[in-house]
Amino acid sequence: MKHPLLLTTLLSILLPVIAAEPVALFDGKSFAGWEGDTGTVWRIEDGALTAGSLTVKQEKNNFLATVKEYADFDLSLKWRLEGTEGFVNGGVQFRSQRIPDHHEVIGYQADLGAGYDGALYDESRRKKMLAQPDKELLAKAQKPLGEWNDYRIRAEGPRIQIWLNGVQTVDYTEAEPGIEMTGIIAVQIHGAATSVVQYKDFVIEAL
Repeated sequence: MKHPLLLTTLLSILLPVIAAEPVALFDGKSFAGWEGDTGTVWRIEDGALTAGSLTVKQEKNNFLATVKEYADFDLSLKWRLEGTEGFVNGGVQFRSQRIPDHHEVIGYQADLGAGYDGALYDESRRKKMLAQPDKELLAKAQKPLGEWNDYRIRAEGPRIQIWLNGVQTVDYTEAEPGIEMTGIIAVQIHGAATSVVQYKDFVIEAL
């Protein structure tokens, strides 16, 4: 090889772009890298971001969000949900933004709970399900309420894919122009329910 030093230099520049290292979004013990109603709505229990109560109703939606924004990524995490009454539900927001002077966020959501496990919802924007598994597929992936579940969310350009407990439930391609392709990641507790939701083991790989 005539130019080994040049080749080594080029590889050192290109490799980080080609293969970004997966990183943790949550350290399991602090809210570093996150912002929201910490100490009032959100707390850390058993190494998980936790919100809600089984005795007191959560009146409105609430979101804990990353301070950093992400565009194309592959994200994995675990979630657990339990509840006694109301719309027992949560979700993982991505390519989202907080609505100024409001408790809501706007953007894509990997939904969970209330029969919507593994579905893709458009929170506070089109306000509708964009894609969701049929009953037979959901039955293969779904676990009983109160058990830990695995979520994998991959956003690459206009294509969004979701896996629930290793089963792909969504493969959606955005066709509408003007939809934001970057934004925060956030976790939700849904209002109008007496429930507890937990999230942990976040690992993200930038694409």
